[in-house]
Amino acid sequence: MRGQGRPRLTRRSRVLVAAGLLALAGTAALAQMSVSIVPPLTGAEQPMETAPANPIPKWVIDDVRRMRAYPEQPPVIPHSIEGYQLSVNANRCLSCHKREFTEASGAPMISVTHYMTREGQMLADVSPRRYFCTACHVSQADTPALVGNTFIDMSELGVGHAGDQ
Repeated sequence: MRGQGRPRLTRRSRVLVAAGLLALAGTAALAQMSVSIVPPLTGAEQPMETAPANPIPKWVIDDVRRMRAYPEQPPVIPHSIEGYQLSVNANRCLSCHKREFTEASGAPMISVTHYMTREGQMLADVSPRRYFCTACHVSQADTPALVGNTFIDMSELGVGHAGDQ
């Protein structure tokens, strides 16, 4: 008989194939629509067009310690660190900020937390997890803000100190 050796698609299989094709067509249509809805991430210029580079920012090198913006913020670096060696073998920051060198250099000592392990055990030297200073601390550059800042400090909100009546 005709077609006896070939397996036939059941109704359920045909419905699944049709649903898959419909989902594929719908996905393609959504992808085409999203191009017109979502702006490109590359900006207004064409991707391969040559555009002038922004000027390199000037580093703030006045050695004035800056106020922190939030309680647990690492302090910013108020001086130039250009040319500083910071590798597994050497850390120029520690030549001034390490506990035993601060008196001669006049630099602030690194926090005692930099001498602690994760478990809170004190070490004789800087903890390996705190050795690479620029993982948390950054040099301050004279650049305009990328986004607006509406942060208001608690002291400006009229909140008094604990115990003040």
